[in-house]
Amino acid sequence: MKAIGLDIGTTTICAIVIDTEEGKVLHAASVANDAVINSEKPYERIQSPNKILEKCMSIVENLVDRFAPISCIGITGQMHGLLYIDKDGDAVSPLYYWQDESGNQKYKDPESFAQYLSRITGYNMATGFGATTYFCHNENLIVPENAKSFCTIHDYVAMKLCENKMPIMHTSNAASYGLFDLNSLAFDREAIEKSGLDYNMFPIVTSETKCLGFYEESIPVSVAIGDNQASFLGSVNDVDSCILVNVGTGSQVSFSTELIQPHEGTELRPLIDDSYICVGSSLCGGRAFAMLEKFLRETANLVAHDNIKSAYPAIDKYLENSEMPEPPLDVSTRFSGSREQPEERGSIKNIGTNNFNPQALIWGILNGMVQELKSMYPFYGNTPHSVLIGSGNGLRKNKTLQNLFSKSFGMELKIPVHCEEAAFGAALFGMTASGIFESMKKAQSLIKYE
Repeated sequence: MKAIGLDIGTTTICAIVIDTEEGKVLHAASVANDAVINSEKPYERIQSPNKILEKCMSIVENLVDRFAPISCIGITGQMHGLLYIDKDGDAVSPLYYWQDESGNQKYKDPESFAQYLSRITGYNMATGFGATTYFCHNENLIVPENAKSFCTIHDYVAMKLCENKMPIMHTSNAASYGLFDLNSLAFDREAIEKSGLDYNMFPIVTSETKCLGFYEESIPVSVAIGDNQASFLGSVNDVDSCILVNVGTGSQVSFSTELIQPHEGTELRPLIDDSYICVGSSLCGGRAFAMLEKFLRETANLVAHDNIKSAYPAIDKYLENSEMPEPPLDVSTRFSGSREQPEERGSIKNIGTNNFNPQALIWGILNGMVQELKSMYPFYGNTPHSVLIGSGNGLRKNKTLQNLFSKSFGMELKIPVHCEEAAFGAALFGMTASGIFESMKKAQSLIKYE
């Protein structure tokens, strides 16, 4: 049997077809998510939901035709984002995705929308969270008049694949919106109404590993799950012993926990059923390394008038036969701030006469990326976890970064054989939801490492 896993990312939409018996990826396809819309408001980050839907439908249709019969479809995507829909389940707004900065705009001086919402509800609300974005729109009277509900982009695609009219949101997505009670696994009606929002706009929530309906009346489609949880489920074969570090456009450290309260700088997120993972997120993540590459290209252009296409080959060649210089640069890669302190910015310290050079900066940026995630792992030095798993193209393609993570956490780093971890996790979730596997633990036995 074969299953499809679909991952709707911020910059790329990818899908895989996997063998449900051996876990082998039979095919992988990806297209650029070029649905960004240039907003007149510089703080908005928006995409066209119907352009994304069209791409997803085309991918799924093609894979179903080529690899029939398909046993199930699992879906994941970028969390936090907000898309308004009408009574027929059609989009009536752009997708306000996770990098939207509406919540950082001043609301009641000196507080921003996000700060005010956090104070009056008691929840830690950041810009980009769906409920924060909704609050901004509600206060500015720009919620579409015909909006009946809202959802993430992957909820929208899953709903459309099944030809449903209203979304059902998995707790992994619902929690990413904020104003969500982790104990009851439901949106907090009291907090929502206290903030002046319409509770009835919030979608139905489920914590179950279940299907929404059928594609073309025959292929089960599971409820969509958040990409962080999907990447975790698709990377670790034992949720109790593994830590996951993921480096992509952003980066995260994720691990299962029984803590009632998350560690400072982290979030407690629902996984499946009544299980949780603790997640520390870097808003810059792999983008910090991309910023470094751009800096070096622009330096070459300024000094030598050499418009090189990419600085990555030179960086890779240098790292092959070098070690971290002494004394090292102390680089904070919080160039986009943090969830708790959005105004914070990165820094470079410990600059001396012997390390003010590109080589030291390369190592400093990489080590800064590692140390930012390590600072969010509360068990360091007395860890209940024994295995470090790495995922994401930003880590998979960078051997030096892998070694730095392994050394910093004091564990061997393992990389899954399959590349598209979130899509793989979505497929495993779909297989469990449709009954191919009796549990996620059984489905995760398909995961193999390099």
